Order: sequence, then C-alpha cells, then structure tokens
Amino acid sequence: MLDHALRGSKKYWAWIGLLLAVIGAGVLAYSFQLRDGLTHTGMSRDVSWGLYIAQFTFMVGVAAAAVMVVIPYYLHDYKVFGKMVILAEFLAVPAVLVCMLFIAADMGQPMRMLNVMLHPTLNSVMFYDMSVLFGYLGINLIVGCISLDCERKGVHYPSWLKFFIFLSVPWAVSIHTVTAFLYAGLEARPFWMTAILAPRFLASAFAAGPSLLIILSLIVRKVSRFDPGEQAIKTLATIVTYAMCLNIFFVGLEVFTVFYADMPHHMEAFVYLFKGIEHHGEVYNNLVPFMWFGQILGVIAAIFLVIPATRKNLTVLPFLCGAVITALWLEKGLGMVLAGFVPSPLMHITEYVPTLIELAVTVGIYAIGALTLTVLYKIIIGVREHGLPQAEKQQ
Repeated sequence: MLDHALRGSKKYWAWIGLLLAVIGAGVLAYSFQLRDGLTHTGMSRDVSWGLYIAQFTFMVGVAAAAVMVVIPYYLHDYKVFGKMVILAEFLAVPAVLVCMLFIAADMGQPMRMLNVMLHPTLNSVMFYDMSVLFGYLGINLIVGCISLDCERKGVHYPSWLKFFIFLSVPWAVSIHTVTAFLYAGLEARPFWMTAILAPRFLASAFAAGPSLLIILSLIVRKVSRFDPGEQAIKTLATIVTYAMCLNIFFVGLEVFTVFYADMPHHMEAFVYLFKGIEHHGEVYNNLVPFMWFGQILGVIAAIFLVIPATRKNLTVLPFLCGAVITALWLEKGLGMVLAGFVPSPLMHITEYVPTLIELAVTVGIYAIGALTLTVLYKIIIGVREHGLPQAEKQQ
C-alpha cells in the first residue's frame, strides 16, 4: 500500500517539499534548544508550561475525537460513516505523534522521556498519560492498517480486530481525561483544580476534532475521486454543534461558580483572561484580546451551526468548522495553560510570551504531523480509488 504515497501530481510533491522545508526549519530551531536548553523559550520559574504543552493539550483532543465516528459505525452499525471511519482513525495517528513530539520538546532533553517509562513513578499522572498515548497510537495503527489492507483485498476485517476497535472507545476517552487530571491534580493552581475540567476537555475535543475531520473530508472530496459522503459530513456537523454548545455551557458553569462564590484566588485567573490584572501599578493583559476574540468567535460559530440551513451548507460549513477550531485553540490551547500560572502561588505575576525558537519548533512539529497525515491519506485515497469497486462487489 505504501506505493500509493510515492505516486502523485506536481502539486502533491510541491506540498511534500514545502512540509519538508518547514520541518527542516523546525529541526534547526530545535537544535539551538537542544544545545542550550529551555533558556531559548519564554518559559521561566513561574511559568513552567508554555506553547508546547498548550499544543499538546489541544491535539490530544483532536486525537480523541476519532471515537465520535468509531462509536456510531462499529457499535451502532451506522453505515453512513463507513467511508469516513478510516479517515478518523488515521487522523488520530499523526495527532498522537504530534502530542508526543510536543512533550519531548517541552522536556528539553528528549532522553528524559525514557526515564518516565523505564523508571516509572506509579503515582505520577504523567506516566499514565504517556502510557495511554502510546497505547492509543498503537490501537489506531493496528485498526487502521488492518482494516484498510482488508479493504484493499476485498475481504472483511478479521473478527479479532473487534477487540481493538471496542478498546479504542474507552481508550480515546481516557487519553483526554488523564490529560485533564494532569492539571486538576495541582492543588496550588485554583484555575485548574476543578472537577469539571475533564468534561470540558472532552466536550471541546468532540467539537474541534470532528471539525478538523470535516475540513479534511471536504479537501479529500475536492482533490480526489474518493467521497467520504455528504450525509456523513452533515451528521458529523451535527455532532460538532452539540459538542460546541456543551462546551460553551461548561464554560458558563465555571464562570458562574467562580464569581458567585466570590473567592479571590479562584477569580483572578478569569479576571486576567478577560480583563487583565493590575499589580503594583502595572496592568497585565496580554491574553485579553485573544480570549474575547475566541469566545465571541465560538458563540457565533455555535449559533450558525444550530441553524440547519447554514450547518448543512457545505460551502459555509468549513468556515464554521475553522471558527470552532480557532476558538477552542485559543480557549484550551492558549488560555487554559497560561492562565493557570497567573498569579503564582507566591502571588507573583509573570506573563509568558513565546520566543521565535518556540514558534519555529511548534510549526515544525505541526509540519511533521501534516506530512504524516498527507502520506496516510494518500494511501487511503489510493486504496479507495483502485480497490473500492472490488471491495463493494465482495460485500
């Protein structure tokens, strides 16, 4: 099947070349961080997590979102998702890969990741987070490769594969739940220490991940003869709508609880995000415009998604999905991480600004994910375009 990835048009190879160039720039930037350490980043004693962990948190949700296609198709025999399920499973693979790369970048020295696995601390949430990520990567590789190969041969997937398919459902939920526990278990950070954090993470994941899958499905329809199905895309848009509305509801619950209880140490992070904090005569408000933009954009996207006419319009839908992704990235991939550090347990305020090195490494990691996704989707398209008629005939 790999031969499909080695054949393509000039546009395909130009895209591959661009991604390789971006990856090269990211590797060059990372070489400075690898040589000199995290001093090349904007992180400090008071802000120990930055852009890398923010991207990790967001992309875990994208990886977990594959379950929103797997559950209806395999557990409820929803045949409409038959052509899209492989796209969802292979979207999870580069998403998990990107998550692992961001963890490696944040640790400064990638060799330290081996210590987590070789010398595990069983009461460390990071150990379980890395374990479930490795497991989820393996599950999706097994399910995706075996089912695609069986489709290429025109045969039904083996019965033993159902074990991994069913296992992927709770495993997908676990990867984002454990990630939420990384934050919620830090008692010195009131902004994160909330029982609703895991449900918030899952709701945002089930909105952002399917939104990206819709955009990718529309791109696949445009650049190839493989059509994941218009009805499947519209059904996925409905899932995005419910998940986005649920996420907005959860955020509203947090805001009401924090401000109605009127506990200053719980309120400060929210004040910092949406108004800014004044400390010793200086106002700290770097994130305020981003947070307001993200929240307003998310509400507008949710309103238009609720309206059937705009949700079912495949010309408007990708823009709404892009708005959902942007809004949730700003909320969870930026504000969620940075606001937890303001103020510090010692009541110091240190604002975080990523450096050019961090930005270059981040873009380079995303390019690795995009390259992996491109290759996997090229294989899927090749198998579908050449083997689908035979498979349908066998079924």
